[in-house]
Amino acid sequence: MAEEKTPPPNEAPAHDAEAKPKEAPKPKPEATDASHHPWVESIRAAMPESVLSAKQFAGQVTVTVARESIARVARHLKEAEDFRYCVDVTAVDWKTRQPRFDLVYHFYSFTKNGRIRVKCGAAEGEDVPSIAAVFLAANWSERETYDMFGIRFAGHPDLRRILTWEGFHGHPLRKDFPVEGIDTGAAIYPEEWPEGGGPSPDDSNRKVVS
Repeated sequence: MAEEKTPPPNEAPAHDAEAKPKEAPKPKPEATDASHHPWVESIRAAMPESVLSAKQFAGQVTVTVARESIARVARHLKEAEDFRYCVDVTAVDWKTRQPRFDLVYHFYSFTKNGRIRVKCGAAEGEDVPSIAAVFLAANWSERETYDMFGIRFAGHPDLRRILTWEGFHGHPLRKDFPVEGIDTGAAIYPEEWPEGGGPSPDDSNRKVVS
């Protein structure tokens, strides 16, 4: 029986030379303009000055609207386009950008089996119209956004903190909130922390996101 020869250590097997070259990586998907998407055109037709921009990414439409028109846009999407479920209301803090915050709303339509994201900008201390009268589910989402970011919603029926307590120092999801958090045992150790809890702005142990 003939002995099978093995290639020297530095010599690649013959079949490797015939291996197919690696395929180039597929390009990453990019957002495309969605200005003429039917949902965006529907909003623009009803409120011509409300739409600032629109894009589509991974099959989802994001439309940026003027802050003062957000409640009217929400009502239009619900009544004219059948987006009857407000999934969430939240925000993004850009800290050094103007306007500082993006308010982000997610709506879902059961009949379309589709989602749309609506955004609007808000400066520090600037109120945003509440959509709680349009979507009851937005009541608690807006309270959470107020609690975590300090953004006030004009016309909200009961705007107060929901995850922290009244008198709490700061808003935990802001970029300038202490990285290490605050003392959650403030009520237990009142001699160490002032009422409301947590380090004050001039506390030497306070650290913030750079």
